[in-house]
Amino acid sequence: MISTVLTWAVQRRLATVEHIRQYPHEVQQQVLRELLHTARATEWGQRYGFADGLTAREFAQRVPISSYEELYPEIERVLRGAANVLWPGVVQWFAKSSGTTNARSKYIPVTRESLQEGHYRAGRDMTALATLYYPEVNILGGKTLSLGGTHGPNPFRAPEAGSRVGDVSAVIMQNLPAWAEFVRTPPLELALLDEWEEKIERIARHVLNADVRVLAGVPTWMIVLLRRVTEMAGAASILEVWPRLGLFLHGAVAFGPYRELFRQLIPGPQMHYLEIYNASEGYLALQDEPNSEDLLLLLNHGIYYEFLPPDQWEAEEPQAIGLEAVELGKTYALIISTNAGLWRYKIGDTVRFTSLAPYRIRISGRTKHFLNAFGEEVVVENADAAIAAACQATGTTVRDYTAAPIYFSSQDGASRGSHQWLVEFTQPPADTAQFAQTLDHTLRQLNSDYDAKRHRDLALTPPELTVAPAGTFERWLAGRGKLGGQHKVPRLSNSRELLDEILVQLKK
Repeated sequence: MISTVLTWAVQRRLATVEHIRQYPHEVQQQVLRELLHTARATEWGQRYGFADGLTAREFAQRVPISSYEELYPEIERVLRGAANVLWPGVVQWFAKSSGTTNARSKYIPVTRESLQEGHYRAGRDMTALATLYYPEVNILGGKTLSLGGTHGPNPFRAPEAGSRVGDVSAVIMQNLPAWAEFVRTPPLELALLDEWEEKIERIARHVLNADVRVLAGVPTWMIVLLRRVTEMAGAASILEVWPRLGLFLHGAVAFGPYRELFRQLIPGPQMHYLEIYNASEGYLALQDEPNSEDLLLLLNHGIYYEFLPPDQWEAEEPQAIGLEAVELGKTYALIISTNAGLWRYKIGDTVRFTSLAPYRIRISGRTKHFLNAFGEEVVVENADAAIAAACQATGTTVRDYTAAPIYFSSQDGASRGSHQWLVEFTQPPADTAQFAQTLDHTLRQLNSDYDAKRHRDLALTPPELTVAPAGTFERWLAGRGKLGGQHKVPRLSNSRELLDEILVQLKK
């Protein structure tokens, strides 16, 4: 009966999801009005003249686009307890993220509004869609096993202030409403442990006899947990442990390279997969159709969107466009204004529009997380697809990878280069040359700039594949104090700094 009541309650959100699809521009204008009205008396609002009736064009003309570094002086004051700086009141929670191209930690404000109107509202939307599409799983009749990070005292304030920082997953779990806590496992004292080796072991032991219907988390760590649970149970498959398991809500990294591995771990047709785009800055999109990998942009969840074309990414005064001006198939950098006090903020992610009615996207990479040392403009979306194709061609799976440029000059003085791919396999392929060839061939098919540079090896020679021993990336993350949670290995870089650091580690 509890399951029936919860299902009825969450499915009331389906009408709102449909409203987003039907009236996107009206919804976004309402979000902007509410943001400006709420923040008009803050220091930021007074500085830039926030007022009722301010148009989207006037907002864009008055307020500068800001990176984290540019907004940090205000964020630091908020961290130290200053009130009414970027958003009304004193912010007590912060999502800590290393980012993917910058080793320095970022502290993103998480307000009550961003939790309630963003993360939790979107969570209800995702649950409503899942109960609609997969009623046979009865996801609210059992437990959702969620993996996340941890949180601790805010280092900028005295402990008695009660302010906390941590992975956004930990912030969300710590503040979950009662109904959501009722259907999830493990308990918070295990879910928020900071030592990942101990966390995996204790969670595996705790959930052995649970009725797990749904998995939620980052694929990398979920694989480790599933293997440990299966091993503890002495089972051939995780379905012997959790026979009603039917759904995985995944995010943080592209799922393509992991798909085959999950099919091996969870065999059978009963398992379904849905993707979410939930970042430290907010819950931005979700997969609203089961047979499509496109993500519906969430437009009434406390975030106002603008989009930066590629030719504006490095401009001194970048000019963003509104939702109504985006084009199908084009890649844009995301600019967001949120109910956590981020104003015209460059989140760093890039998206490609796959549909304009409704607005659906795919995450294509990051503005500072791509390979473009030779004009090849390889983004993470290309890399993930090429890795997945190479895995399929060679019957293997990849646990993690990173790639960086190789610079050298030919004897006649012409400058040429290549890419080095450091790949950690779960099972190395019998033919690594075939893996590298398929990787190269797929990139040439997907990316015309890469293909042009590879033509007759004039600018780029074939990629160099280096096989990393098992545990390489985990040890590297651990050595940087970033094991677990939202921390992940940067996929692509225009610098060899990260790759060379890992290679030096392998020689020790």
